[in-house]
Amino acid sequence: MITTKYHNERFANAIQLVPQNTPPIWFMRQAGRYHSHYRKLKETYSFMDLCKQPELAAEVALGPVKEFGFDVSILFSDLLFPLEALGMGLTYDPGPKLSFSLTSLADLKKLKPVDEAIEGLHFQKEAVIRTREVLPKDVSLIGFVGGPFTLMTYSSIGKHDGNLSFIKTNQEFVDQFYSILLPLLKRNIELQLQGGAEVVMMFDTAAGMLDPFNFRRYVTEPITELTKAFPNQVGYYAKNSTEAQIRQIHSIQNLVGFGVDHRFSMPTILQEFGGKGFVQGNFDQELLFADKSTLKQKIQEYLLPIRDLDPKDRVGWVAGLGHGVLQYTPEESVHLLIETTRKVFNT
Repeated sequence: MITTKYHNERFANAIQLVPQNTPPIWFMRQAGRYHSHYRKLKETYSFMDLCKQPELAAEVALGPVKEFGFDVSILFSDLLFPLEALGMGLTYDPGPKLSFSLTSLADLKKLKPVDEAIEGLHFQKEAVIRTREVLPKDVSLIGFVGGPFTLMTYSSIGKHDGNLSFIKTNQEFVDQFYSILLPLLKRNIELQLQGGAEVVMMFDTAAGMLDPFNFRRYVTEPITELTKAFPNQVGYYAKNSTEAQIRQIHSIQNLVGFGVDHRFSMPTILQEFGGKGFVQGNFDQELLFADKSTLKQKIQEYLLPIRDLDPKDRVGWVAGLGHGVLQYTPEESVHLLIETTRKVFNT
């Protein structure tokens, strides 16, 4: 196991379930298209450049930390790079496009072996190293990888939504693809941890569409395999997850934490699922488009019920959004949410 050093005290407290008044803050997609810092870089460099050149990836990740004062930074990359490393090709125009799709067992023979594919992901380790070098000493750094099921959907139908009948009805195909993908993700996680990531978050944008049985087969069981290899170092978030799915996620052994979206009451989630690792979320990201007066009111409505909990009843909370920061989100709204959160919990 790779020894972890936590750089941010609040984030360490959330992971280690130490009661505290003020939560650590990090947002999914906190580095991205809404931010003027990112848009300025994008005038010169392509998205692929920003991900694959370690100095640029570090610069993108650093931008929102300097601007907004986040407690945690996240590797700037893309969840589809393991598929590119397997030989599937990847371009952005502007959305992702793979050079071919996996639609049969025979297609799996086109994929590179894991020992060869992992070479195509070493740039992420270098990006983590460089990001750690430029971040303030008291800011934590997490890595990320795509969830196996979301990578499956992209590899077979080219996107994370749509008709998933092929995947849902071809268990042998999924099992054989996972027998290639999971060892690669394990090596991918290891690279990021070696580079200095304190935690690696796994993101699934498609898993919320699964029934309970298939969620267990395609999500819970493979992630359990990964958390067993890296106990208390892998976290998980599934977009549009149901309560039943959250129960399954919560049951995963050795999971360091998980995220929930804005459809759930955070006080209820903390009271029912807290005490086993961090819980990240979950202010509604669309409310950040409200006018200042309305946004102030919405933030208070969200934060006060959480503040009213005893600190020991909200251990593990990492303040964030229900999902990622949306494009065109006003920067002043991000400032307001962060500043208000710290003010409310410092009083």
